[in-house]
Amino acid sequence: MKITILNGSPRKENTAAMVNAFAEGAKEAGHEVEILHVGKMKIAGCMGCEYCHTKGEGKCIQKDDMEKVIPAYLDCDMIVYASPVYYFDMTAQLQAAIQRVYCIGKPPKAKKAALLLSSGSPDTGTGAVEAYKNMIGYMDMENAGVYALAGAENKSAEKLAQIRDWAKAL
Repeated sequence: MKITILNGSPRKENTAAMVNAFAEGAKEAGHEVEILHVGKMKIAGCMGCEYCHTKGEGKCIQKDDMEKVIPAYLDCDMIVYASPVYYFDMTAQLQAAIQRVYCIGKPPKAKKAALLLSSGSPDTGTGAVEAYKNMIGYMDMENAGVYALAGAENKSAEKLAQIRDWAKAL
């Protein structure tokens, strides 16, 4: 299975441990893993101009780093969204990468999705989880799971081992 991880963190340390644990477990199970650091890319939000559906033949009129992300959306079997929680939701950078998939519609091959959230306080990511569930429901993808770690859990060897084992079991 080809797994694409979209890491929405603009800072390396925010979700790196979770992303790395997931990637290690998935690779140990024989899956191909690609990590895209969308939090550090220049991706503008969707303008709703409809160019992609009228003249662009599925291509966005905006020319930015989303051109590196679209091929991954088109080719993966599973998408993992990873983000720190900033003010009760995923980062704006990850949201832009999610919304810009509008140009292709639903990812054609992806049948599964997962969500990794990292926050400083517990129970702050419920808005992100609901948005994720709504999105994958629309995209007809199976929810492979959600891991939301808070505070000291973000660096807990036990929690990271659980994420690694979860990814291994996919």
